[in-house]
Amino acid sequence: MILSKRENAVMNAVYELCDGTDYCFVSREDILSVMRGRERGDIDDILYALHCDGFFELIPSQRRGEKMYVIALKESGLAFRRARTQRRRDVTFKLALAAAGAVTTFVFGLILRSLFG
Repeated sequence: MILSKRENAVMNAVYELCDGTDYCFVSREDILSVMRGRERGDIDDILYALHCDGFFELIPSQRRGEKMYVIALKESGLAFRRARTQRRRDVTFKLALAAAGAVTTFVFGLILRSLFG
């Protein structure tokens, strides 16, 4: 699943806050502090959208009057970083394949030009 820039930033923050565990208890400010000045947007709506997309379970809570979230990562949430790395690898492979094809075509063109030209 392709995420928007803001969704990707929020999902990275959630993944980092969970720190290798299946769940975490975070506030909106915790997520914003991990994002470090990136495009912030409306965190509540983005969290809900990621919840609807099946990345994690989202349970709103309160702690001393502050809005908190209990986030339990699902399978796609746990595999988020791996999927992102795999997409980058796929794009790199496709670019390398395209470059190799262009070089091969150029060399083949030079050979044909020298034979018939």
